Amino acid sequence: MKRLEEYVRSIPDFPEKGIIFRDVTSVLQDADGLQLAVDTMQDKIKDMEFDVIAGPESRGFIFGMPIAYNLKKPFVLIRKKGKLPCETVSASYELEYGTAEIEMHRDAVKPGQRVLIVDDLIATGGTTEAMIKLIESLGGRVVGIVVLMELAGLKGRERLAGCRLESAICYEGK
Repeated sequence: MKRLEEYVRSIPDFPEKGIIFRDVTSVLQDADGLQLAVDTMQDKIKDMEFDVIAGPESRGFIFGMPIAYNLKKPFVLIRKKGKLPCETVSASYELEYGTAEIEMHRDAVKPGQRVLIVDDLIATGGTTEAMIKLIESLGGRVVGIVVLMELAGLKGRERLAGCRLESAICYEGK
């Protein structure tokens, strides 16, 4: 059986010279790779106690939904601004060139609920930090984060110090 890392396609010099792009689509396109990714992420959080799983569009949906299904937990969508139909709360975060905003339904997380964030990637931690602010603004408590890939060279883990972060794959560089 292949290791999870073997399913990830690495593309040198994308989007710019010196960057190695870690492509998650090659994991998704292989049934064994997808199953191994979900199983590995789920195994990383087997000792965590949580009430709900939250994930950002779109790849947080891809990995969060099967974990929520397997563990019989509700799943909360975190989306780009303007995509949710009911009353929302929002948080802004910095991008390399500008800012972005994410939202979730105001009734998605109840006060006191323990929340696990699931995503495909942790890089600088900016998006994850915004998700934590959203969840906490509703009275929820983030008890952990699990991602498929961590780009350790971008120091997202340091930015999220104090929050348990599990990664199925950790790349030392950017």
